Amino acid sequence: MISIDEETIFSVIATKNPRSVALSGPDALMHKIQRSAEKIAELYHIPAYIIGDNSWGSCDLNTHAAEVVGADILFNIGHTISMKTFGDKVVMIDAYDDISFENIATKCALELKRQNIHNISLVTSSQHLCAIDRVKEIFEEQGYNVVIGRGKGQLNEAQVFGCEFYPAYDVQKSVDAYIFLGQSVFHSAGIAIATQKPTFMLDPYFEEFSDVSDIASKLQKKAILSVYKSLDASSIGIIIGIKEGQFAHLKALNLKKTFENLGKSVQLIVMNEITDERIRIFTGIDVFVQVACPRISTDNHFHKPMLSVPQALSLIKLLKKEPVENFMQITHWL
Repeated sequence: MISIDEETIFSVIATKNPRSVALSGPDALMHKIQRSAEKIAELYHIPAYIIGDNSWGSCDLNTHAAEVVGADILFNIGHTISMKTFGDKVVMIDAYDDISFENIATKCALELKRQNIHNISLVTSSQHLCAIDRVKEIFEEQGYNVVIGRGKGQLNEAQVFGCEFYPAYDVQKSVDAYIFLGQSVFHSAGIAIATQKPTFMLDPYFEEFSDVSDIASKLQKKAILSVYKSLDASSIGIIIGIKEGQFAHLKALNLKKTFENLGKSVQLIVMNEITDERIRIFTGIDVFVQVACPRISTDNHFHKPMLSVPQALSLIKLLKKEPVENFMQITHWL
């Protein structure tokens, strides 16, 4: 069961004495966020605004919504990072899942022995960081050498984002495979693409584990195909995301200049939510490049090529007749 660290929320409110607060988090936690907001209102008699838009991570905190309603503090829930606060108003609140990985970790450890895998690295997303130590013990008891990658930037040890893979990428020469704790194909497929190593996803709810290599291969092929489909484009729309952690205005301007020097017509577009439905309203554009979140391009369907920054840089190299190799095998897809 997932538990929100309400003690920290209450402690911050008691210390800072805000006139109002806002709470933001992923859709999956919204029912629990509602209960936390009720408790705040009952205990402190202040407005507790629930931001109903999905929060995809620390790049998408919903600070603008909190500012609009005048909240003194924004609690972003469920996106554990190495920092506890962003600026004066944003407080990151942990939400951990206490489900046991005991059975599925043991099952996986026994099976992977038969596949001649001996050196592994454990990785996960925010809610299962608390399970890393016990799963490490289980694999070591079965004779595995377990490597835990160091954190960097916002990432804790063993933690990955959907677009950032330092703890996994930096140990790839020392391991045969990665074991991802959790049900997220989003995270585990990214690891497999960035490292080109077998990546197994442990699902503690159904007590199953699966190799995500085929899924990762399909996503990578799709990303490569989109680049080659863009070679003959004469007009390019560069989309700037306006979510706080996705705003890359200067990068967009640099790409615009580079494409124009290569003879392309470029339009700059500003959007909050980048979807196929929204881009269909734009005419006369052959290819889109979005500088917001790389996974928008790899994981979603668009009727025209929608390139991420690594894909756009790869396209630029191809247009310049330069070699393109392993453009997704990097630590950070931004």
